[in-house]
Amino acid sequence: MRIHAFAIALGLAAAGSAPTLAAAQPAPAAGPVITLTDALGLARRNNPALQSSTNARRTAAAAVRSATGAFLPSVNTSLGGGYREGRQTFFQGQAFGAVNDQLNTDASVSASMQLSVATLNDRRAAQADQNATEADIATAEQRVRNDVTNQYLTALQAQARASLQDTLQATTQTQLQLAQARFQVGSGTQLDVQRAEVADGQQRVASLNARNQAAIEIVRLFHTIGVPPTPNAKLDANLAAPPAIELSVILEMARSTNPALGSFRAREESARRSQASARGAYLPSLSLQANVSAFTNRFTNTGLLISQSQVSTLSAQSSCVRSEEVRDRLGLTNRLSQCSAISFTPAQEAAIRDAQAKYPLDFTRNPYSLSATFSLPVFNGWRREQQIEQTSVQRRNAENDVRAQELRVNADVTAASLSLNTAQQTVVLQEQNVRTARIALSLAQERYRVGAISIVDLVQARGDYERAETDRITAVYDVQRAFAALENAVGRPLR
Repeated sequence: MRIHAFAIALGLAAAGSAPTLAAAQPAPAAGPVITLTDALGLARRNNPALQSSTNARRTAAAAVRSATGAFLPSVNTSLGGGYREGRQTFFQGQAFGAVNDQLNTDASVSASMQLSVATLNDRRAAQADQNATEADIATAEQRVRNDVTNQYLTALQAQARASLQDTLQATTQTQLQLAQARFQVGSGTQLDVQRAEVADGQQRVASLNARNQAAIEIVRLFHTIGVPPTPNAKLDANLAAPPAIELSVILEMARSTNPALGSFRAREESARRSQASARGAYLPSLSLQANVSAFTNRFTNTGLLISQSQVSTLSAQSSCVRSEEVRDRLGLTNRLSQCSAISFTPAQEAAIRDAQAKYPLDFTRNPYSLSATFSLPVFNGWRREQQIEQTSVQRRNAENDVRAQELRVNADVTAASLSLNTAQQTVVLQEQNVRTARIALSLAQERYRVGAISIVDLVQARGDYERAETDRITAVYDVQRAFAALENAVGRPLR
């Protein structure tokens, strides 16, 4: 009995003086503490998949603006210029066109608008598609929230398992020291020492792998969030307990707020509007059009224009003289003296130059035009009927999709609620198992100290405690995962 007491004292002294592996290693620098709320906030701002889903909002908004623009006139403008060589064109022996090179500019403004029943329904369909897009974005946000939450829980669980392995490593070191002490005083065997050394070595490997896995899970967490990993980041293990919510309340909440279900309902509304738009092909449509245009031109050779005007003036003067001379010979009254007044003056030359200098900004407006047209298609080869049938099928399919999603949401919420209840009950049972396994391990350690059991029995007791504690850790985080699955099924946070 004295030998056993001496062995116990020696083992306790060795256990107190020998540092553990965790204590021998230098402690890493403290990093920032990231809570689950912080992780979710970072993911909403940085997750690439979520950002890509959010970009669809701009496309949907542009589609609504385009559909609204159908109620506004479409305005087109044109501005063109041209050059024509100064050469006459002959048609059937007749010469047409000027012999002077010519520059011309044309400008026009036109507006048109077409109104029909389809125009109104197309806008409402675009608004329904926009609502569906917003619901899809909310679904993507909930999906990212679920992924980040699950990965956060996985990282926390890996850290808890690593802490457990470090604790078990300290236990195996103590057992090895006790085995060595017993062997030194002659109450143990070399086989017990070797078995304790093997158990301690295996536990060192398990502890090393557990810490490595915890680090890997944190890296995966940052990848899921969408940001580079932060060195030595710490996770907050103080997670709030899931609130108690009745299943009927959760089901009603899911039916009204589930984003995926809202997306299907919005697409059903879009399909209904598309069907109404197709039926509107039997009704008349109104088309309105307005147009105004103007032109300006100039000849490149101003001197030629002046020469032509001078020639024309001399020709007019000669014609006047000949005509008035004939009247004078016949004894009729005449204006022969006035013919001399017909001459090409400097003012006329200045007017020609000024007219050419106004190009290209002095436009001459053409007559404007307005038109309104009512059109009613009578027969188009049953294409309207085909379109109506296609939109009717799309609407019925959309209704079936809504009903299928409602059933899916009901099943997912119910299953997640049942899983949460089961996980909570499992935690209670696993905690009882851990308490029992911890007591059994303490008794085994005491019995081993006094030589009542072998090292094999002690290792087995430690293994039972490890399995029980591992199962308890798994059960604790399974509760959080089940609650996250319930939130994902409902489509919104529940706390």
